Amino acid sequence: MPETVLVTIEEILAARKRIRGVVRATTTERFDSLSRVTGREVFLKPEQLQRAGSFKIRGAYNYMDVVPAGREVVAASAGNHAQGVALAASLTGRTARVFMPERAALPKLLATRDYGAEVVTVPGAVEECIVRARRYAVEHDATYVPPFDHPAIIAGQGTVGLEIADEAPAVEVVLVPVGGGGLLAGVATALAAVRPQVRVVGVQAEGASSMRRSVAAGHLVEVEPVTMADGVALRAPSELTFAHAQAFVDEIVTVSEEEISRAVLFLLERAKSVVEPSGALPVAALLAGAVTGDGPVVAVLSGGNVDPMLLTRLIDHGLSAAARFMVVRVVIDDRPGALHHLTGVIARLGLNVLSVEHHREGIELPIASVEVLFTLETRDAAHQAEVLETLTAEGYAVDLVR
Repeated sequence: MPETVLVTIEEILAARKRIRGVVRATTTERFDSLSRVTGREVFLKPEQLQRAGSFKIRGAYNYMDVVPAGREVVAASAGNHAQGVALAASLTGRTARVFMPERAALPKLLATRDYGAEVVTVPGAVEECIVRARRYAVEHDATYVPPFDHPAIIAGQGTVGLEIADEAPAVEVVLVPVGGGGLLAGVATALAAVRPQVRVVGVQAEGASSMRRSVAAGHLVEVEPVTMADGVALRAPSELTFAHAQAFVDEIVTVSEEEISRAVLFLLERAKSVVEPSGALPVAALLAGAVTGDGPVVAVLSGGNVDPMLLTRLIDHGLSAAARFMVVRVVIDDRPGALHHLTGVIARLGLNVLSVEHHREGIELPIASVEVLFTLETRDAAHQAEVLETLTAEGYAVDLVR
C-alpha cells in the first residue's frame, strides 16, 4: 500500500484565504460556568453558530475549488454535510443533489432543500446513501463531495484550528468531536504546525468509537454505531483521517449517552446555546472528568442542527442523568388518609410533584396495600438520597425506579 500523504499547513492556510468572507466568525470565548465546575479555564469554539449550523461549510466550500465550474455536485449525508454542500454549491453557482436517509431528521432535510439542493431520500442508513451518490456521480458526470475523506475537506476543517490558535493563544488542550475524523484531522494538523505544544484530544461516543479503537489497534476497525449523536455515528474513519489521527492526535476519549445528554442540557441552561449531541461531546468529556490536566482548554462545539423533537427527549434524558428528577415507587396501606399522609411528607421535603400514578390492579401486592408512583423534581443526587432516606425513616417501602 502506498504511504498516505498528509495535508500540509500550506493547504490549510490556502483554505483560510479561500473561505474568508464566506464563513461566519465564531470567536472562541471563555465559558465561565464550565470553568467553575471543572476548576480550569474552559473556552468554547461555537461552530453551531456557523453558516448552515456547523463547521461543514468550511470543508465543503474549500472543496468546490477542485470542482470544474458549473458541474453538478453530489453528496450523501444525514444532515450537517448535506447542508454544508448545499450551501457551498449555491454560493458557487452549482447545482447540488444530496442523498439522505428516509429517516433523516425532517428539519435537516428541509434545510438542505432550502439551501438549494435536490434531496433524494434513500431507504436504509448513510452507507446506502453513499453508494447511491457515488453511482449517480459516475453515471451523470457529476462530482461526489465526500464528508471527510479528501485533503480539501480536511484542509477546510483545519481552519478551525488556525482560528483557535489566534483566539486562544494560551490554550493547552483542544477537544474535538470525532465521527469520520475530518474535523479532528484538520484541527490537529493545523495546531501541530502553529502551536505544537497544544494537546489535541478527540472525543467520541462510546457507541461509535471507531477512531479510538482504530488508533488502539493500529489499523482501521469498524463498529456498528449505536448513539444519539447521529452526526458522529459512522462505522469507521477513512485511511486518510486515520493517518492524521496517528500523526497528530494525542488522545481519544469516549463519553456515555447519559454524559452526552447532560452536556446538551448544561449548554442549554448555562451557555444559552442549542448544540446537537455530536457537537456537545467535548463538554460531555469535561463534565465527566475524562480530560486530564488543569490548564486552559478549548471545546469545539461542532454543530447545532438538532431536531426539536429529539431536543425535547434529550432534555428529559439530560434532566434524569443530572439527577434533576426521580421516579419513586412507594407502597402504602390501602386506607383513607394514607395517600394524604404520604403527600404531606413529600411536601415537607419541598418537592415539586410532576406526576402521580395510583395502582391497585395488575401488580403483586398484599391485599391491603396499593402502589404509588411519584415523579418528583429534585436538585441533584444528594437531594434524591435525602428523599429516599426520609421516606424510609417514615416507615414507607420505597424503591427508586429511575
